Amino acid sequence: MIRSTFLKELKELSRDGRVRISFLIVVLLMAAATWISKSQYTTINEQYQEAETAERHIWEAQGEKNPHSAAHYGTYAFKPKYPLSLVDHGVDKFTGTSIFLEAHKRNEAQFSKAADQTGLARFGDLTPDFVLLFILPLLIVFLGYNAFTKEKEMGTLVLLKSQGTPVWKLIFGKWLAIFAPIFIAVAVLFVVAGIVLSNLKDFGVFSWESLGVMFLVYMAYYVIFINLVLFISSKVKKSGISLVLSLGAWILACLAVPKAASNVAESQYPYPTRQEFAANITEDKKNGIDGHDPWNKQAKMLEDEVLKQHNVDSLEQLPFNFDAYRMQKGEEHTAEIYFKHYKHLKTQFEQQSKLYRNLAVLSPFLPARFMSMAVANTDYATHWDFADAAETYRVDLQAFLNGNFAVNSSYGDWSYRADESTWKEMPAFDYDPPELSETLSRNSSNSAILSAWILGSFSLLFLTTKKL
Repeated sequence: MIRSTFLKELKELSRDGRVRISFLIVVLLMAAATWISKSQYTTINEQYQEAETAERHIWEAQGEKNPHSAAHYGTYAFKPKYPLSLVDHGVDKFTGTSIFLEAHKRNEAQFSKAADQTGLARFGDLTPDFVLLFILPLLIVFLGYNAFTKEKEMGTLVLLKSQGTPVWKLIFGKWLAIFAPIFIAVAVLFVVAGIVLSNLKDFGVFSWESLGVMFLVYMAYYVIFINLVLFISSKVKKSGISLVLSLGAWILACLAVPKAASNVAESQYPYPTRQEFAANITEDKKNGIDGHDPWNKQAKMLEDEVLKQHNVDSLEQLPFNFDAYRMQKGEEHTAEIYFKHYKHLKTQFEQQSKLYRNLAVLSPFLPARFMSMAVANTDYATHWDFADAAETYRVDLQAFLNGNFAVNSSYGDWSYRADESTWKEMPAFDYDPPELSETLSRNSSNSAILSAWILGSFSLLFLTTKKL
């Protein structure tokens, strides 16, 4: 019975011109989105490698220079483009592509793609994740809204029941008829994406395992929608009503709840404005982290402590340049200030993420979206990891430069010039995103919520339709 129902539903769908046209449009959109993303991905990675190579060459070709001048000259940390961002762009276009690393200051990522776009960007971009998250669920609605209502309207449902057909077999046959074309279309997309990415050279480490996990996330997302659409079709008598209710469920899950969750999270745990953030950092630099212990006071205490430690009477008698030593301690003090305020930003982000997870019970879109971005390394958590790695490198860079200045000069001597080979001694910035196991562990709650949605929707479909 399951096989007969499955073949019968597939034959009806294939004969429906509206279904054929809709499915063709979706496939074309997926192909176009993949081609556009592949072109953008290749271009961005070529630009990344060119910029990284050029910036490193500029850093190493500074010539003889005072190390502190080199610290202010600075360099850049470039955020790499990860292979699976071809499938899910995530928040990459909002977070910036590079961070300028200089003395005394922690900078934010700059040159975000969104900053260069017009107001039309708010309508979204044609990307694979847009098609996967929004368009395919809409196709599921179109494929399944009349799965049971057409049987009721034509009177065939009563005939099937009179012949002793088990309801669960009828449901499962119709379920497979909707699932099969969705599965094939998405599987082809992911296989093509995997082949393209695995054949790109020098563009990041591609993992079939990560691609497989992302595929499972999207299939779980579609299973939930199939269950919900079939449940609605089984509970109403008219196809028109079923279509309206199914579209309402799509709007609620994919548009209304995510937007409401964003607004609630922002109102409950707001980020400080850019002006407030800068003012708070300036205040701590002036008055100290604790509000009553400014750096100039700490610098004087540091001077007395170093003199006592080395048992000398003046800074000139120290075996190193105290100016450079003091500058390094100042860098460490400033880094603590930035760490304090950026930690507050991350705390707000974590609170917002927790609220998103709590609201994910209202929509399967949220856990699927967060899991997809996390596996693709295009979520905010990965961006925070990159920014923290860049800051760690900045602090190490300043320590290297100030250390060189302190060891090779004496107090008050600012004429020292480091040899041009000095700059090569500092390794170039390199960042590796979190491993897949770490990503899955960090998103275990999203996995649990998505699993709960699957179990709940299956229960809703099969347990409440016994009297169909």
